[in-house]
Amino acid sequence: MLVGVGYIIIIISVFGGFALAGGHLLALWQPVEILMICGGAIGAFVVGNSSKAIKATLKALPGVFKETPYNKAVYMELMTLLYDVLSKIRKEGLMSIESDVDDPQNSALFSKYPAIIADHHVIEFITDYLRLMIGGNLNSMEIENLMDNELETHHQEGEVPVHVVAKLGDGLPAFGIVAAVMGVVHTMESVHLPPAELGMLIAAALVGTFLGILLAYGFVTPLSGKLEHRLHESSKLFECIKVTLLANLNGYSPVLAIEFGRKVLFTTERPSFMELEEHVKNSKS
Repeated sequence: MLVGVGYIIIIISVFGGFALAGGHLLALWQPVEILMICGGAIGAFVVGNSSKAIKATLKALPGVFKETPYNKAVYMELMTLLYDVLSKIRKEGLMSIESDVDDPQNSALFSKYPAIIADHHVIEFITDYLRLMIGGNLNSMEIENLMDNELETHHQEGEVPVHVVAKLGDGLPAFGIVAAVMGVVHTMESVHLPPAELGMLIAAALVGTFLGILLAYGFVTPLSGKLEHRLHESSKLFECIKVTLLANLNGYSPVLAIEFGRKVLFTTERPSFMELEEHVKNSKS
């Protein structure tokens, strides 16, 4: 939603300012220039990236136009789920959650938390490490190292769309210059025309530079920043799980383990100790 609001502000400010200065908005409508700039940028996007990078970027972009799913309510639901899982382990032993881990979609333990179970990456991360805790003899240091490696892989994959969109934005001003140069070439070969018509051709050529810069810094490059913020938010979810499970492995009670997880969250989404405690109590009741 905020992306749309920002785009509206850019359009009103730039084109409104041009109109207030006495400019004619129709003079900025140059379909051929748009074709050269956007077509060239799309072509470079295809040439410069693998099919995996293209798919990852196209998959990630729609998300920036939606509200972030990583809010306080989701974190509280996650930590309550972890509390329930760790409490069951503490009371009944690790083997008691084996069926829940093997089939979380049909588990009474996991199904109480639809916002978490809807994210298969998060569920896979939780169940994979619970499975290691059940079936392996790994200590907390070995599991922490494995978690760090997996989170690093997650971060590297998440950075792909960020870099792709940033490079696309960096290239748009150059394609605007290409379109402007093409317009100047067309103007130079039309010197036999009257001055008024030559002025129109020069104006159309300059629009290419304008559009390239506007599209780059007003529309495309900001999306890479938005994707980067979304990546950091998603990483916090996994860090919360990691810290909570490791705290439990090191002997802390479920209440203290989720407190470890709470402390790694961004302050803007982090619930207070009392908020989380109340939410856990309400969930139990």
